[in-house]
Amino acid sequence: MATTADFKNGLVLKLDNKLQQIVEFQHVKPGKGPAFVRTKLKDVVSGKVVDKTFNAGVKVETATVDRRDMTYLYNDGTDYVVMDDKNYEQIPLSPELMGDGARFLLENMPVQVSFYEDQPLFVELPVSVELKVKHTDPGLQGDRSTGGTKPATLETGAEVQVPLFIETGNVLKIDTRDGSYLSRVNN
Repeated sequence: MATTADFKNGLVLKLDNKLQQIVEFQHVKPGKGPAFVRTKLKDVVSGKVVDKTFNAGVKVETATVDRRDMTYLYNDGTDYVVMDDKNYEQIPLSPELMGDGARFLLENMPVQVSFYEDQPLFVELPVSVELKVKHTDPGLQGDRSTGGTKPATLETGAEVQVPLFIETGNVLKIDTRDGSYLSRVNN
């Protein structure tokens, strides 16, 4: 059990027999009336995000989520296979569990898998990854009708929007949360 004072981003709560992760929270003390806590909760299973308000000091049940460091090995056609770094156990994970970030996975990439009662809940990728550009069209000088970006296909097959100066063979830093271009990596 935890109170609203113990809230932090990433904490998993057990509400209405569902596991919900705190995405965002804010303690509010209005000039009139009691304090309360506004939260954005993400359902761990469905991914649905809801807003919920708690009175300050209310006790809520927390779920003990075990986060394990693992290494992504390969995709066997249907599942993504990861290996526990401590006991070398290989675990297949469904594409739904991997989420949209799976398009940035390279073999032997470190990932963090969260478990609840030995069931995998969700996978956290590194915030950014460095990937090589497999193909992109040359950027034409003066072509600014697209806002100065063009599509580029990365070595994993993912397609992202990049600035016009990026060429095939460049290594890029990509944000795995939204798939955006961050920077070019100097070789």
